[in-house]
Amino acid sequence: MKEFSGQIIDVQQGRIFPGRFTVADGKITSVVEDSMAPTDRLYLPGLVDAHIHIESSLLPPAEFARAATIHGTVATVSDPHEIANVCGIDGVRWMIRSAESTPLKIAFGAPSCVPATPFETAGASFGPEEIAELLEMEGVSYLSEVMNFPAVIGGDSRMLAIVQEARKRGLPVDGHAPGVLGKDLEKYAAAGIQTDHECVTLQEARQRIACGMKVAIREGSAARNFEALWPILHEAPEHCFFCSDDRHPDDLAISHIDGLIRRAIDLGIPAIDAIRAATCNPVQHYNLKVGLLREGDPADFILVGGLHDFHVKETWIDGALVAENGKPLLESHPIPAINNFAVSKICEEDLRLPAVPNATFSTMIAEDGQLVTGRSDVDPTVVDGEVVSDPSRDLLKIVVVNRYNQSPPAVGLIHKFGLQSGAVAGSVAHDSHNIVAVGANDQSLVNAINGVIEAQGGLAFNSPTQNRVHPLPIAGLMGEGDAWEAAEAFEGLTSLAKDDGCQLRSPFMTLSFMPLLVIPSLKMGDKGHFDVGTFSLIDPWKR
Repeated sequence: MKEFSGQIIDVQQGRIFPGRFTVADGKITSVVEDSMAPTDRLYLPGLVDAHIHIESSLLPPAEFARAATIHGTVATVSDPHEIANVCGIDGVRWMIRSAESTPLKIAFGAPSCVPATPFETAGASFGPEEIAELLEMEGVSYLSEVMNFPAVIGGDSRMLAIVQEARKRGLPVDGHAPGVLGKDLEKYAAAGIQTDHECVTLQEARQRIACGMKVAIREGSAARNFEALWPILHEAPEHCFFCSDDRHPDDLAISHIDGLIRRAIDLGIPAIDAIRAATCNPVQHYNLKVGLLREGDPADFILVGGLHDFHVKETWIDGALVAENGKPLLESHPIPAINNFAVSKICEEDLRLPAVPNATFSTMIAEDGQLVTGRSDVDPTVVDGEVVSDPSRDLLKIVVVNRYNQSPPAVGLIHKFGLQSGAVAGSVAHDSHNIVAVGANDQSLVNAINGVIEAQGGLAFNSPTQNRVHPLPIAGLMGEGDAWEAAEAFEGLTSLAKDDGCQLRSPFMTLSFMPLLVIPSLKMGDKGHFDVGTFSLIDPWKR
């Protein structure tokens, strides 16, 4: 039996008191008040990330756990949507198998939209039967984000049948409805959708709460919505979670959900409300087997210096110390990789984009810190009858290459990426994870794309003076090193892109969302340009 003494946060009763608690056989066996308890040790339940795609950390679950636990994370609500799009049900099984080797409590969902739309090529397709099979698996306990919101709102029978598979089992259903408001939102919520992590404005958050939904306040590596949404914690704290959605290894090495609690407290949110958004709120909503520092609960708790020194000193899961003073105490447990890659190298001829006389071209506009893109009809730069990248106008080619079969690349234009002489490419390309690339010239584009193909997945930068590839052999999404090795490689690639003129905070994370067809407004998949407003493929030329 172990005994702990300090200030204890009771998230259920909303109070902080001096006390002692004991742990035996992985459980909290007693909690008592003790006025003599030290004041410089603050104990509270371990933290929960209420929505994350672990694959976006570029790490398998076991390695993600080693990094996340140093920040006090004891559990995650994890959508294996990324690997499911690449490797189908076998990919979900692979994630569960990796997670079995770590004490981090990972609640996996059944990915509801594989592929996210019928307008792109993925490695798998899930209908109601596949969802039913997944929801019966050990380790799968909810329906992951329902991204095809137009289908739900329009009453599509197949999509509603997928939602029904979770509802008839009494399992939570996650949502994804960027920009949806009013009557359409009411229809979406009425179909059984219970949460949304895509809010970017207070209006969106308030309307979701009015519809009975929970709001996951997201702060990831690409989408950063905390600044806009934190006031909702004042208005409806019981309806809020914290989540990261997608967190790259360089950011994960620095902080996780603990960082959001620190920021919320600094902004004047009552500490108990901030902590509840990362503890009892998601634990109770998702029925997680995670302790809340109560007698009889699993011993999942953390030690911090204090409310205004909210830096995690110890993380305990099921009564075992798993991280201490910023160092993981968990061992690595690699398992054989899984992948799905069937494309040959390309050449510059494949990237030709013939000009159309007297026509403008629908061009994507990258928005730093957001998944959404802008859109502009521009007169492209034309040389010898072909559209070319023009770094002087920050008007670069964007390319999506089907990784599942041999098909002509889709080629378009993007603004605000800033590269001057090189190209970036990656097989992390939400949600179908084809290869996406942006470049200042065709030669660098081809070299970067072929570097990813040769590695059978990875991230690449190429310029006339630099060539670097970080392999991601696990489904083209995850690497085989630890978080700190991945962070170093990722930071190196990021530095190369920034040195070449890219001003985006996270160039490769932003790049990965350019093919995400379910986020407004203009995106591009392997089949071409996609208008999210009309939810259809479009001709980018406007005559």
